[in-house]
Amino acid sequence: MSPMTAYVVETMVTLLAVAALAIVILFGARKLGVGRSHGPMTLVGRLPLDARRSVFLVRIADQVLVIGSSEAGLTRLGDLPASDLPAPSAVPPRSFADVLSSISPKRAEPPADAKEPGDG
Repeated sequence: MSPMTAYVVETMVTLLAVAALAIVILFGARKLGVGRSHGPMTLVGRLPLDARRSVFLVRIADQVLVIGSSEAGLTRLGDLPASDLPAPSAVPPRSFADVLSSISPKRAEPPADAKEPGDG
């Protein structure tokens, strides 16, 4: 085996090992609940205004804060009682396959009694 081939094989094995390690760490972190909110604070909603600006609704106990996010940082825009918010809808999130199938063009099926070209 030439030195170049050995180098390429070693690089590919190292790359696969690093990718596998990253997947294992991310899967383990998700199972342990790393990154999930704990305590009385929850994110109620987010409205993206453009690529760098958003408005967030954050529930803290019985109060909901309206927070603006931009390049300059976070700004408190206001607050309201949690009782003023409508109840969350029970609509399940759509899978990526459902979204993709809804935007892809539908193929028209020929009628069952249509004749094949050349039939006569």
